[in-house]
Amino acid sequence: MPTGLLIAQLLLLGSFAGFMAGLLGVGGGMLMVPFMTFLLTLEGFPAELTVKVAVATSLATICFTSISSVRAHHVRGAVRWPIVKLLAPGIVVGSLLGAQLAEALPVQVLALLFAAFVSFAATQMLIGRKPEPTRELPGGAGLFGTGSVIGLLSALVGAGGAFISVPFMTRCNVPIHHAVGTSAALGFPVALAGTVGYIFAGRDLQGLPGGTLGFLYLPALFVISIASVITAPLGARAAHALDMRQLRRVFAVMLYGLGAYMLYKGLS
Repeated sequence: MPTGLLIAQLLLLGSFAGFMAGLLGVGGGMLMVPFMTFLLTLEGFPAELTVKVAVATSLATICFTSISSVRAHHVRGAVRWPIVKLLAPGIVVGSLLGAQLAEALPVQVLALLFAAFVSFAATQMLIGRKPEPTRELPGGAGLFGTGSVIGLLSALVGAGGAFISVPFMTRCNVPIHHAVGTSAALGFPVALAGTVGYIFAGRDLQGLPGGTLGFLYLPALFVISIASVITAPLGARAAHALDMRQLRRVFAVMLYGLGAYMLYKGLS
């Protein structure tokens, strides 16, 4: 069972991740994976499992946080459901495969992959450059392949896939607000398939601490999901009253710090 201190830390993490997701529209995985890795290390989780448990649990929380986000975008007519239907099958396949690949990879490699992902996201946030529309959406086979890549990478780093799907759709002449809304809808199949994949991948693993289902740490999922669902709407409201450009720069600097920590975990 988690200690009272760990529960308090997870509540704080979930509250902060949910608020920042609502404020800046970024996935909570970028925050949750490094912080949860740190907390699980302090809690005495086996070093070879911490990153994988953190990624799996981060994906599972997205299952819950994405629902409210999708509803908000759907009400505004910002979700392109035909695109979701064509990308989702590939996303499910890629997410399931990504979880199996993550189980096979050494934890150091997974940490380095996450460090690269966070650094890329931070750089994109600092630059603030929007992709130029240069092509049209591909056909069914092309969208299946793209979805597979989105799902695979998202499952490896515990994210909802917006870091790939939004630029991809924008380049394919999908208006940015539709790209964001559609990406929010894609976050659910990414998270659900990835979570199932991590549960399956860790089903027979020896040495997992109590409270785990495969690589999924159930106490953290419960605490973080409740906290983040409550604070995400507060962040969305605050977004209208704050200087978003300055906030994105500050958040990007913080992401570089988290990337440095995961780089340290990967190299140590």
